[in-house]
Amino acid sequence: MVVGTIIGASIFVQQSDVTSAVPSVTGVFAVWIVAGALTLAGALITAELAAAVPNSGGVYAFLRDAYSPAAGFLWAWAMFWSMHSGIIAALAVIFSRYVAFFVPLDDTGMRLVAVTAILGLSAVNYIGVAFGSGLQAVVTIAKVAAIVALLVVGFWLGADFPAHFVGAGAATADGVTVRGFAAAVGAGLFAFGGWHMVAYTAEETRDPERTLPRALIVGTIMVTVAYVALNALYLYILPLDRVAHSQRIAAEAADALVGSGGAALLAALVVGSTFGALCGIVLVGPRVYYALARDGLLFRWVGAVHPRFRTPHRAIVLQAVWSAVLVATGTYRALFTRVVYTEWIFFAAMAVGLLLMRRRPGYAPAYRVGGGAALPLLFAGAAAFVAVSQIAAAPVNSAVGLLIVLAGYPVYVLTRRRAS
Repeated sequence: MVVGTIIGASIFVQQSDVTSAVPSVTGVFAVWIVAGALTLAGALITAELAAAVPNSGGVYAFLRDAYSPAAGFLWAWAMFWSMHSGIIAALAVIFSRYVAFFVPLDDTGMRLVAVTAILGLSAVNYIGVAFGSGLQAVVTIAKVAAIVALLVVGFWLGADFPAHFVGAGAATADGVTVRGFAAAVGAGLFAFGGWHMVAYTAEETRDPERTLPRALIVGTIMVTVAYVALNALYLYILPLDRVAHSQRIAAEAADALVGSGGAALLAALVVGSTFGALCGIVLVGPRVYYALARDGLLFRWVGAVHPRFRTPHRAIVLQAVWSAVLVATGTYRALFTRVVYTEWIFFAAMAVGLLLMRRRPGYAPAYRVGGGAALPLLFAGAAAFVAVSQIAAAPVNSAVGLLIVLAGYPVYVLTRRRAS
């Protein structure tokens, strides 16, 4: 689930944001290694929190226990209305666009395919977490196998390419600035999104105190290795300036390797990759809304568990309907871009919350990150930097996004009064 949720479409589609910000082979590798290391730091923090709070809801449960139910509610509020549902909608649209490579589709047809994918995967997860996670496992294994095959074939066929394709003369870090490197790391972190989502399913995981930390650590390392290897392949086959300006880097690399048929191979890989990521993200989201309802912060009927399938079926239906609405209206773009940066504000708060929880009596999780306060503080600082960078780049959209999140607080107050 960790691997399948993280690896979506961005690593195959657009490397230009990273490479244009750090016009250096050495710089590109450094960016992806640093982004992977920061993601691993977040995964380690999440692993300890998951061992300490093995409840459904993941980040919601962590913020609730570290600070207050209000902090958890605002995370879940942003998740449903934009962050999580927006990711589902965006992935479904990317999936449909690459399906259109094989089946001619107009704009309406692509939206229908995207909505069908959301509803279909929601139905799969409606009838059981075992079925949904089984499908996720099969798709992820196929995705990783395809990436390994691409790497093997790419380095094998690329061995006969002219020397200039390797990016000769661009192996130094000349031209890399601190500002450019920071911007590139932020872009790289976007490709690692979703690493925390496995914690949403803690109550449906066997031995979550040990299983979740192991999954987070091993899965994050696997993705980092895959990302560094794929970037090595791109730079091995194509010159650096072409990688820096390409909007479809994997397709160009595939075309360079096998000719015009490369685009079809790449399209098939993106279809499978986005479908796998979509499967995992559709599965985990309703567990947060279920936990919210169980805690009395949402209508109780949303937290109902199906008597036969043992799934939060009403939360699954709500997520499917709203995500489909975002696809049909196209509003997911504005919502997602305005609110996605707030995720990193919550991540920073989560890391600081870990330090607060460690000071409480009786705190003894089965897994604990070493190094004292250094790792949580480092990650909190990096997460805050990412959020501030996004705000500085688009202050108006960021202000609107923050207002959307804060609009949840009056709803929280009313909900608490009603519950009382």
